[in-house]
Amino acid sequence: MFNKFFGLIFLLFLFCGFLSSTNAQVLTLKNAVQAALSNYGSIKAKTNYVNAARAMVTETRREALPDFTLSAQQDYGTINGSNGPLSAFKGGSVASAGPPLASTSWNSAFGALYLANVNWDFYSFGKAKEKTKVYSSQLSLNESDLSQEKFQQQVRVAGAYLNLLAAQRLTLSEQKNLDRADALRNVVVARVKNGLNAGVDSSLANAEVSNAKIALIRAKDYEHEQSNQLAILMGVTDTAFVLDTVFVTRIPASMHDSVNAIPQTHPLLQYYQSRINVSDETAKYYNTFKYPTFSAFGVLQGRGSGFDYNYGAANPNAYTHDYFTGINPVRGNYLLGVGVTWNISSPFRVQQQVLSQKFLSLGLHDEYTQVNQQLINQLNLAVQKTKTAIADYTEAPVQIKAASDAYLQKSVLYKNGLSNIVDVTQALYALNRAETDRDIAYNNVWEALLLKAAATGDFGIFINEF
Repeated sequence: MFNKFFGLIFLLFLFCGFLSSTNAQVLTLKNAVQAALSNYGSIKAKTNYVNAARAMVTETRREALPDFTLSAQQDYGTINGSNGPLSAFKGGSVASAGPPLASTSWNSAFGALYLANVNWDFYSFGKAKEKTKVYSSQLSLNESDLSQEKFQQQVRVAGAYLNLLAAQRLTLSEQKNLDRADALRNVVVARVKNGLNAGVDSSLANAEVSNAKIALIRAKDYEHEQSNQLAILMGVTDTAFVLDTVFVTRIPASMHDSVNAIPQTHPLLQYYQSRINVSDETAKYYNTFKYPTFSAFGVLQGRGSGFDYNYGAANPNAYTHDYFTGINPVRGNYLLGVGVTWNISSPFRVQQQVLSQKFLSLGLHDEYTQVNQQLINQLNLAVQKTKTAIADYTEAPVQIKAASDAYLQKSVLYKNGLSNIVDVTQALYALNRAETDRDIAYNNVWEALLLKAAATGDFGIFINEF
């Protein structure tokens, strides 16, 4: 008694485990969309572009800080000086300083220079502020680009999911059609063998079975194509997806909700508006190049030398080779100042840069208008497709009922010798077409809702139905 009881419990656990594993294999639409948002390459790339733009905004804000430079050098060499002009042309010159002697001296010693330099462009007519605004608008552009890419990817994945679901249902319909054709052939062959029908009937039945097999092969091939497309959009390896079919045979609750205009919050419109904002801010930034830059600077210098203060022609031995004496700073200088830098010819060049950028902004406005018009047309198409899809959805069961009754009637009449193979075949065609139309009609209802969601920029219209 106990063994039977524990055996039943064990079987019950196995059955529950089987059900849970089976349910885990079903790919829901929400899971498919989430997998695409997590795995798809372009979304990952644009996420990194957003991070890069955010880092650049932080960098431009820090550009307003003063430049503070520390430097130190320790040298060994001679200090021959010479009276005369000198310019550093295409390179640096040696900063040796010493008395001009009658001839070159090869006396050498250690020396050192320690320098702290501060430079701050404290006023530049908003140049630094406008540069930060440009990069901030670029960050907004990258963020809106990521947002619209996610939105479009959601729509693409949902469309691929519906296409695969329709393909699977068409495959099922073609399989049913093959089963019916095969069952009909068995009846025909039996009647032909008994001499109740002509032998040509069996040939026609065989041809019908072969045609049904070809249709099933093509349906499976189309299903594999749609499965591969869904896998690509999800960023996963192609596999035999088991999809959720519960929602297909019902009409969405929001199907009749009316939307009369395209909202400005549409991800695609926000992306194009962000492009305009970047161009406008760039024009403002270019305009600041016409003005001068005011700077404050300060220098603190320490210098050491192995040559003594009285080294020269009168005292050529007043130097030492000692390293620590040479690098010890014995002289210091400081310098404070305010300066202005202004390229007088800049306004003439900047004027054309600003004008060019304004024309670019006008072009981006035209692109925005074009996209907005396309979305309006897409919304109108979605409204029309919604009406057509609902009409097809309502009519599909009527066609199925009529075709099923006709096929049943013709097959029964044929079995009793009251009909011919052509009538049965025509009824079989009608039933297969009706099942195909039903599958397409059910799928088109959700396709129409997805098209409306894509046009309005609100994916929630579609995904909230699940």
